[in-house]
Parts: sequence; structure tokens; C-alpha cells
Amino acid sequence: MPVFRIHRMKEVPRENFRWAPHVSGMANVKPKDYEAAAEVEAESEYAAWNLLRGAGQPLNVGDLLEAPTGDLRICKYVGFEEARWILPEVQQQSLVPPPPVPQPSAAQV
Repeated sequence: MPVFRIHRMKEVPRENFRWAPHVSGMANVKPKDYEAAAEVEAESEYAAWNLLRGAGQPLNVGDLLEAPTGDLRICKYVGFEEARWILPEVQQQSLVPPPPVPQPSAAQV
């Protein structure tokens, strides 16, 4: 039986998510908006949702379940939909070193 990792959405982003219009399809999520939580063993994300609800720790709208394969599913009002992490772009450093800074001569000081 698969073990799903739970990522709980932080409260401030949750308020924005809750009031945003529903968009179907893949959701793009930012790691900074989530906190890693427990894991749950279940047959599917819906079985995990039911187990957590019965245990008094329900998944809320915006929370994520991460499958052992790394696939993300986001909990929405209409069920679970596919999600993916959006990582900030890393600026590539130039391979050319910066030009040297000219040193003032004794006459200029």
C-alpha cells in the first residue's frame, strides 16, 4: 500500500487559495507556501482523505499529498487534481570573470 507524504498549506496562502476562482487542470504550487507534515498509508488519495478525516486531522482545501513516485495531488473543493512544484529560477553565474576594479594611484588620493 502506498505511503503519501502530507504537505499542509500555510494559513496566509490558504486564504488566498480559498477565495481564488476554481481553475481545473494542473495546479502550480510553491514550496514556501507549505509545511511538511505526517505520512499516511492508503490505497489512493481519496482513501487517505477519508482516513485523515476519520482521525480528526482532515485534509483542507489547498493541502497536498505526495505519492511515493513524487507525483503531487492538491485537495480542492471538487476533489484531488494534479499539482507540481514551481521552483524559483536560479540565476546562472557568468563564466567570464568581472572586470578588475581600478585601484587609485597615489597621485589620485
